Amino acid sequence: MPPAPQEALTGSDTIDLPKAFVFNWKSPDGLTLAGKMWPAKAEVSKMRSMPISVLCLPGLSRNIRDFNDIARFLQTRGHKVIALDYRGRGESAWDSDWRNYALPIEEKDIDAAIEFLDLERFALLGTSRGGLHALIMAGKYPPERMAAVILNDVGPHIEMRAIHRIAATLGRSMSSGSLEEVSANLERTLGHQFPAFEQHHWMKLAGQLASEHDGKFVMDYDPALAHQLASLDDAAPIPDLWHLYENLENRPVFVLHGEHSDLLSLETCQRMVTDHPNASLKTIAGQGHAPVLWEPETHEAIAKFLERV
Repeated sequence: MPPAPQEALTGSDTIDLPKAFVFNWKSPDGLTLAGKMWPAKAEVSKMRSMPISVLCLPGLSRNIRDFNDIARFLQTRGHKVIALDYRGRGESAWDSDWRNYALPIEEKDIDAAIEFLDLERFALLGTSRGGLHALIMAGKYPPERMAAVILNDVGPHIEMRAIHRIAATLGRSMSSGSLEEVSANLERTLGHQFPAFEQHHWMKLAGQLASEHDGKFVMDYDPALAHQLASLDDAAPIPDLWHLYENLENRPVFVLHGEHSDLLSLETCQRMVTDHPNASLKTIAGQGHAPVLWEPETHEAIAKFLERV
């Protein structure tokens, strides 16, 4: 069994970092959406030549707390980091129509955030669904604007068994009596993908996915999101997104792959690196879908990649 992940930047390591803050913007159809910004450490920014802003997009039912650790680390390297909550997730408003929890609608929300933030040049870090957004965005944001992409355990070929696994749990066990109960639920459903996790790791993950409301710990997404996957057809062909991946050929790509991932296969990763003139791959030992981005080794690898941009 691989060693448990070692976390970085705790306690006094972060005491002199600029304070992160939550901001809001409006979707084109009027929903109030939320994001979080970690300003760059100014002294470091002055020493480095034009450190790039990093825009972080989470997975299907995830939220901006997934990026707390990597954002704080990148602050120390002079980067401004922004993470967005999709509608119906995290701090963003829920939509009364679950059909709007769809990639094309979310794309418009992301575009509105980029305009609101006046992001002239950025790298995109996308976990799972966030990486799918990156593939789509590459067709409309030129490399002068979206200068690089980090795909966290997602690619142009998705293993459908993972989608069925996610569909089986999405929208269920939404409320628990304690954070320990949330932690136990996560360990029961994801333990085979994160064999090195210890109890404090599961508790930390639980704190990223759920928050306290009226004495209960509730998963931070609209359970109606489950409708998006409820009609999956086992006989339907697997979507082929390689044509979208081709849009990334004119900018550097860094692929993060969980060793035990059931969504992104090693074969797909190898083809992604072979087909792209400027792509690199890091497989994260002991983790599945999706790597949690907590450990110093992964932080350093991401920072090194961004230095090339």
